[in-house]
Amino acid sequence: MIINFKDLNDKNYERKNIDIEIEKDKFYDGSEMVKYSKPIKFNGFLRRKKEVIELVGDVDTEVLLNCSRCTKAFSYEVKVHIEEEISNTDDCEIISTNTENIDIYEIIENSILLELPVKRLCKEDCKGLCQTCGKDLNLGQCSCTDFYVDPRLEKLSQMFSNHKEV
Repeated sequence: MIINFKDLNDKNYERKNIDIEIEKDKFYDGSEMVKYSKPIKFNGFLRRKKEVIELVGDVDTEVLLNCSRCTKAFSYEVKVHIEEEISNTDDCEIISTNTENIDIYEIIENSILLELPVKRLCKEDCKGLCQTCGKDLNLGQCSCTDFYVDPRLEKLSQMFSNHKEV
C-alpha cells in the first residue's frame, strides 16, 4: 500500500492520519511462507518533523505458524507499535526514499517479522513428535521403546550392556 506524503510539505498540514486494512495472503520470513489468518489493521499517522517524516501507529493481525516441535499450524496474534522515520537522506537509522511515496506495507511486514518468535511452539509444553515413528506425542504415547540408540553408536551401546560390574 503506497502512501503519498507530498501534502505534508505544506506547513499548514503537518499530520496525515492513516486508518487502513490490508488484505495479504502470505509473506516469506526467511525460512518459510507465513500465512495471514486475519487482515492487517494499521491505525496511525504520518507527521512532518523538520526534514524527516515520522510514521507512527499500531499494527494488529494474526498469522499461522508451524510448531517447531509437532509441526502443526497454530494462530499467533501480532500486535506491534511502529515508530519509523522516513527521509531522502542516506542515514542508516532512517528509512530512505527519493520519492514522495512510501510503501507502508513493507514497513509493516518488517515489523511483523521482528515480532515473530524464534522458537515457535503451539503451546509451551508441546511434546513434539516421536523421533522413531513420528507420532504426535501430544495425542498420546507411542509404542516405541523409550531407549533410542543412534545406529552409529549401536556397537558402543552393546559393549556397555555386556559389561558386568565387579
